Amino acid sequence: MIPVLESERLVLRGWRKDDFSAYAAFRADPERTRYIGGPQAEWNAWTRFTSMIGEWALNGYGLFAVDSKEDGATVGFAGLWHPPYIDGPELAWSLYAGFEGNGYALEAARCAQVWAREKGLPPLISFVHPENLPSQAVAERLGAMPLPPTTLRGEPRLRFRHIMPAQNSAKGTE
Repeated sequence: MIPVLESERLVLRGWRKDDFSAYAAFRADPERTRYIGGPQAEWNAWTRFTSMIGEWALNGYGLFAVDSKEDGATVGFAGLWHPPYIDGPELAWSLYAGFEGNGYALEAARCAQVWAREKGLPPLISFVHPENLPSQAVAERLGAMPLPPTTLRGEPRLRFRHIMPAQNSAKGTE
């Protein structure tokens, strides 16, 4: 079962089938996906969408859909991603078009980070494209420490190691 987490302004929850159209639009947008492999056809977006749900079954954690408490709009996704070819869970976040600049990525990532600590997961990492300055700023605001750069899926990436927060800022139900 995927938990529901809450922060001051956001609800992090499991995915529903009706979330797919917004996710597919995100994956088709060249601007939104320029640092994560570029735009994708709807069938490929579906494969990624269902794999996010499947990761919960395989790992016991994964990416959450992120909704605004104010109006219920799905603003993006955040949480953990852990394929077998990386050493530990990655703390990841992405916002849908029109929701940037509100601090949602930081708030959602912090909520997922606190939840991961409470679940006893190992320290998290984040991979960020060297040109993705907004995500680098989020990692820094989360207190992540830079590690030597690497490549991920054949592309250069900056790496950050997260220091797990001590305070409880994620309220959740499981």
